[in-house]
Amino acid sequence: MNRKNYGLKHFKLESPLHLMLIPGVIATLIYAYGPMAGIVMAFQKFRPTLGFLKSKWIGLDNFEYVFHLPDFMQVLWNTLIIAVLKIVFGLLIPLVLALLLNEVRKMAFKRIVQTSVFLPFFLSWTVLAGVLFEIFSLKGPMNGILAAVGLEPIMFMGSDGWFRAILVGSDVWKGMGYNMIIFLAAITGINPSLYEAAVVDGAGRWKQMAHITLPGMAQILILISTLSLGGVLNAGFEQILLLYNPTVYGSADIIDTFVYRMGLFDQQYGPAAAIGLFKSAISLVLVGLSYTLAYRLSNYRIF
Repeated sequence: MNRKNYGLKHFKLESPLHLMLIPGVIATLIYAYGPMAGIVMAFQKFRPTLGFLKSKWIGLDNFEYVFHLPDFMQVLWNTLIIAVLKIVFGLLIPLVLALLLNEVRKMAFKRIVQTSVFLPFFLSWTVLAGVLFEIFSLKGPMNGILAAVGLEPIMFMGSDGWFRAILVGSDVWKGMGYNMIIFLAAITGINPSLYEAAVVDGAGRWKQMAHITLPGMAQILILISTLSLGGVLNAGFEQILLLYNPTVYGSADIIDTFVYRMGLFDQQYGPAAAIGLFKSAISLVLVGLSYTLAYRLSNYRIF
């Protein structure tokens, strides 16, 4: 069978799968690539009544305007610090939990803990935002504990000093079950004979963890860490939008929420599009860098 006939035969066999892909491809083109035409607003003094074709072209003026806004550098810094803290603690805490849970020998208890930790991952931020507001309100459990020990109540959700910690902590709480499962899967892939040899040599549980478990997880740790680099400018739009308020803009306003307010409330469509394009360009570079590092450090590749 020549190469042409071989390829035709396989195409016929796989044609049902290609047909199944068509709705998804169409939806992606409409909802993911179609809106990219709006990038042109970043270079226009856009007016909805005039549309893309008749709005005045102003080149890079929107970018110059945005970069000189007094709040822009603060927003950029907030985005970076919140995203980095989420990445660091979102990897560190699940790693510690996975290492501790791996030492548990009672399977029933181990499964209960896994299920309990993983459960928040399935809840939306809409639900969790309501829970957090109740917990940290002036009459909530946290202030109840403070009152019980004789301390003054704290307006957690309106404090620049506390709000960022709540953002990072709640994000880690929501997602730590997912990463913990990944780390536990990596641990199960380590050769058991290494632990048996360590026991024969007299190594305790701590030494086994330090010299076998952690080195055995090195590849997946490097992979997840490098892939997380692509999300440095994604600090959690939905979470912050549902939780923040004007009193904490100084510590919680990120690029996505800044664009949201500027575009929808202030109706500055051109500058908002310029900020979005700036973020997308930087994110594209970071994603490319993260996949390059993942390939070189842990031989991970998509294609």
